[in-house]
Amino acid sequence: MPASGLLDGITVLDLASVGPAARTSRWLSDYGARVVKVGPPPQQGGVQITPPFYAYAGNRGMQRVMLDLKAPAGRDAFLLLASAADVVIESFRPGVVDRLGIGDAAVRAVNPGIVYCSTSGYGQHGPKSQWAGHDLNYLAMGGYLDCSGRGPEGGPALPGATVADSAAGGMQAVIAILAALVARASSGEGAYLDVSIADGVVALMSLNVDEYFATGEVPGPRHSLLTGRYACYDVYACADGKWIAAGAIEPRFYANLCRALGCEQWIDHQNDDAVQDDIRTAFRAAFASRPRDAWVAQLGPADTCVSAVASVPELVHDEHLRARDVFVTASRADGPDFEQVGWLLAGTDRSQPAPQVLGATETHTDELLQAAGIDDAALTKLHEEGVIA
Repeated sequence: MPASGLLDGITVLDLASVGPAARTSRWLSDYGARVVKVGPPPQQGGVQITPPFYAYAGNRGMQRVMLDLKAPAGRDAFLLLASAADVVIESFRPGVVDRLGIGDAAVRAVNPGIVYCSTSGYGQHGPKSQWAGHDLNYLAMGGYLDCSGRGPEGGPALPGATVADSAAGGMQAVIAILAALVARASSGEGAYLDVSIADGVVALMSLNVDEYFATGEVPGPRHSLLTGRYACYDVYACADGKWIAAGAIEPRFYANLCRALGCEQWIDHQNDDAVQDDIRTAFRAAFASRPRDAWVAQLGPADTCVSAVASVPELVHDEHLRARDVFVTASRADGPDFEQVGWLLAGTDRSQPAPQVLGATETHTDELLQAAGIDDAALTKLHEEGVIA
């Protein structure tokens, strides 16, 4: 169970095993919510993807219940758990939970105050609502890829993180759930939340989209300051083949950068489109003269908005991140201890004890159903029928 936190006392039932919904429950748990992962019994293991043990922080601090939701007894057991929950999160294709008898209407009938959150790629309605997709598809639809830098073949470069699943989907769902819980605290009424990941990508792209609406300008790579139009906001190779990121937007920071690179002649030309190629050429030559870390040591503390382009092996040893307790050591019953990303979001407790992650076969099914009111004889029958595990 999670340590007490801002969401202490909130119970979440999570029907997802991977994707945005799994990220949503991960963050809610980090804030102290009691999260119960709901999945199928082992004999139905092909119904859901089983993520690797380390994914989503190994479901640390969570509980697990295994129910056959296609069986009437499994459905009834889920509704019994939902009757005492605060939040239900699901990520099936639109319409599936209603066919299973565990959709918003069914849960609301036993728990009028429920916050029911459906996460899907394209939303619960619309011409594309039944389309299959993944992170890349939603970034493509929402304009993110077209405005991104180009790969070696001239097409949009693949992103280095699941921006759609994490920010447009998972964080959108967290925000919506928290808003609904705040509203419920004063009104007593629950809410149904239709979280569309594609909609979330458009929200992330709103600066570009709103610019197009207002001016007719078509955003894209090198179109605006934030997509590389100017040399002050770009990445550069250093002498050792490693890269550096420069984000000197403010004139003062840009001037500092120019002086440090020996490029004073370009200080008054930060936004001069006619000479951006010349400035880039000068910056490239300067950065190529020394190793990356030498530049970072000089420029990082010098108000130039410069940082190293860190690899994952580098960032996990970063002294700043280590000083902020960004990483923690977790333990698991069926393997050695391992490090993982800790409780990072503002307001979470970074000082709590080292986490334990769920074992591959660990469940809390009997414990949770007994607490919900199912007696031992009924539990035995459900086990014998393969409805629970």
